[in-house]
Amino acid sequence: MTSPNVPSGSLVILQQLNSSSPHFKQGASLRVTGKLQEYNVETAIAVIADGGATLAVDTQHLRLNLRVGSLYQFIGELSIQPSNEGILKARVGRNVDGMDLNLYQQSLMLLRQFQSDQSSHFNG
Repeated sequence: MTSPNVPSGSLVILQQLNSSSPHFKQGASLRVTGKLQEYNVETAIAVIADGGATLAVDTQHLRLNLRVGSLYQFIGELSIQPSNEGILKARVGRNVDGMDLNLYQQSLMLLRQFQSDQSSHFNG
């Protein structure tokens, strides 16, 4: 029995997820992290924030006890609404309260620099 190929989710910082971002496209598989700003139990829509940027997250398929003010990481697919707003349809979610967001973002920048250097090394 073979399992379907499920994308891991591109690591994206909320401030970089806007309409001009290469990640801001219908169906893009993303991994995002932010502080839970609000949660609507009836709609299962959570709003996470980081550095002034926010993102709505559809959590209807998750079994997660969400607490406003806690830090969460979600993996899912981006759905672009007619208003050009993105909503992440989460398939995985976890509490990451112990994570240092500044250090996490620095490590992502270093990872991207390394990947860029490797890419230019092998292509050049």
